[in-house]
This record gives sequence, C-alpha cells and structure tokens, in this order.
Amino acid sequence: MKIRTAALAAVGLLFWALPSFAQITSLEGYVKGSDGKPLDKAVLDIVRTDIKGHYTCKTDKKGHYIYTGLPIGKYNITLLVDGKEADKISGVASHPGDPIENDFDLSKKAQTSASTKEMQQQALQTGQISKELDKSLSPEQKAALQKQIDEAAGKMKKNAALNKAFGDGTTAMEAKNYDEAVKDFTEASTLDASQVAVWNSMAGAYLALAKTKTGPEFDADTQKCVEAYQKALELKPDDAGIHNNLALALAQAKKLPEAQAELEKAVALEPAMACRYYFNLGALEANAHQDDAATVAFQKAVAGDPKCAEAYYQLGNALMMKATTKADGTVEPAPGTIEAFQKYLEVAPTGPNAQTAKDMLTALGGKVETNYVDPNAKKKKKQ
Repeated sequence: MKIRTAALAAVGLLFWALPSFAQITSLEGYVKGSDGKPLDKAVLDIVRTDIKGHYTCKTDKKGHYIYTGLPIGKYNITLLVDGKEADKISGVASHPGDPIENDFDLSKKAQTSASTKEMQQQALQTGQISKELDKSLSPEQKAALQKQIDEAAGKMKKNAALNKAFGDGTTAMEAKNYDEAVKDFTEASTLDASQVAVWNSMAGAYLALAKTKTGPEFDADTQKCVEAYQKALELKPDDAGIHNNLALALAQAKKLPEAQAELEKAVALEPAMACRYYFNLGALEANAHQDDAATVAFQKAVAGDPKCAEAYYQLGNALMMKATTKADGTVEPAPGTIEAFQKYLEVAPTGPNAQTAKDMLTALGGKVETNYVDPNAKKKKKQ
C-alpha cells in the first residue's frame, strides 16, 4: 500500500513538472554579400516582438548562421554589416521542429534596389508610377514619390516660363528694345531670383536704357542697373567680371570712389585681367581729371600685363598732363612719357593710336621705333 502511494506521488510530481519545459525553436540561414559570395562575421540581430527578447549571432566562413534555443514567438531579424543595417526580415513566426531558415542575399537586394531606383527615376521623368513600381512601394513610399513627381512637374513648368522670359529679354536687347528687355528680365527674376545671368542681363538692359534718357530718368535707370549688379554679386561675390561691370555702372552714376573700389576688387579676384581692370580704372580717373590717380592705374595695368598696349598709350597721355614749358617755349615732357608712347608702338605698331603716338614722339623729339615685322615677308622671300 505504501509502495502504491509512493508511486502515485511520483506520478504526480512528474505531471506537475511537464509545464516547466518551455517550447523552443531555432533560426538559421545563409548570408551572401553584395558580390554574391558568403559573408563571414556578419552580425544577426534577433529581436522578439511579441514580448521582450534580444539575441545575436554571427555568420561563419560559409556565411551560415544559427541560433538555437529560442522561445516560440515572433521575431525581426536584422543583418548588420560593419555595424550598419544592411537588410531586415520582419515578422518571422517561429515554431517547434526543424530550424526556420531565413536567408539574406545582398547582391539580389542591390539589383532590386537599382531596378527600383531606375523605375523611380523614370516615374519622375514621365510623371507616371508604373504598375510594377507601385507593387514594390509601401503607401508611405508611394506618397513620397508622388510628392516628388508633383514638385518636378512644377519645377519644369517654372523653368519653361523662366527660359521664355529670359529668351524674350535677350531678343529684345538684340533689337535694342531696352524697355521690353527690362520687363522680360524682371519677369525672369520673379520666377527665379537665384539666377546670376538674369540679374546680369537685367543690369545690362537698365544701363543701355539709361543712356537713352537724361536727367532724373537717367539717374533712376542707372541706379536700377547698379542694384541689379549688386544682386548678382550677392549670389556670386567672387566674380571679378561682375565687380568690373558694377564699377562702370557706378561711374555712370557719378560714384567714382565706389567704382574705384569695385575695380580694385576685380583685380584682386582676377590678377590675370589686371590690364583690363586697371585700364578701366585709369580711364574713369582720367575722365574725372584725376590725372595722378589715372597715371598710377595705367602703370599698374602695364605692370600686370607688359603687352597691354592701350594702357601704354593712355599712360603717355596721362603723363602729358604733367608736361612743363621751358623758357624758350619748348615742351618738357614728364619722365616716362616718351617711353610710354614708344612702348605702345613696340607692342602695337599698327594699333588704332599708332599714328597719334608717332606724332607725339615727333613733337617731343623722341625716336619713333615700331619693331614691326611683316608676317608675309618670309613667304615673299621663299617665292
């Protein structure tokens, strides 16, 4: 009797012990890299989603991974390569029995991603989402792509209007219809205020328009020209050419100090163009009867470019303003005057001011040298 009782007690203990053995499962798979080869030491981050649980494992040289002894549940498996998420499988439902296989192939993913990107690019160009692409997108992705399509369409429409306004303005400038050109370039600036070419062209139109007017109208259009160049410089402050053009506009507005400052900026930004920029500076100063300043500017022009012919000629003219008259009535030129005219003839023997330079040298008693060589002379000898 006691033996039977003991046996029953043992059965009872065994019965109550059974529920303490939780059901377990295993997850495994193979991982291939973007080159299609097995990926070694990749990390699999396994997260249980129905209740809290977090597990990790790594692939071996064959790209194989396995995690055994996992509780039955739902899991997300994230593939980490070099610490970054490379792929993810969500909602894996585990069950007892053989390991549940979930493979990762980054080469296929790359191909799929490239194909999707290509279809998305085509959608942006055509404005239509294909059925194939639609199937591969989540509602959120589709909404984002549609937004891009709408924005692209709006941009294309805006660009078309911008190009038309700019083209009309350019045509009007060529026809010397400056009022219409100003109107067209102004419209272009309202469509896209970030285009340097638009502000440059508008400034040129206002400058040309101002020259057809006088008095307050001349001043108003010149000021608008200045403002347009300033807008262009806000967008591209390191453009020496715009600084040069602004200087000429400021000079037309009778703002010589500001014009001089802009030309100095132009030279600093583009030393190779010192001839042009210092020549313009010297011309502005000469016209304003600032002979000493003009002389310095022309000297800087030829120092920056020894072949700056017209600067030599203007330097000679500027130095002539410093000539003195001797007691016998003869003219005593300032030092460097004769050399400037001679240098002009050396650099540009057939230049537009060649004859005038020769006449000046004759009047001053200097020797006329041109060093001019007929480029056809050697051909004639051969013949």
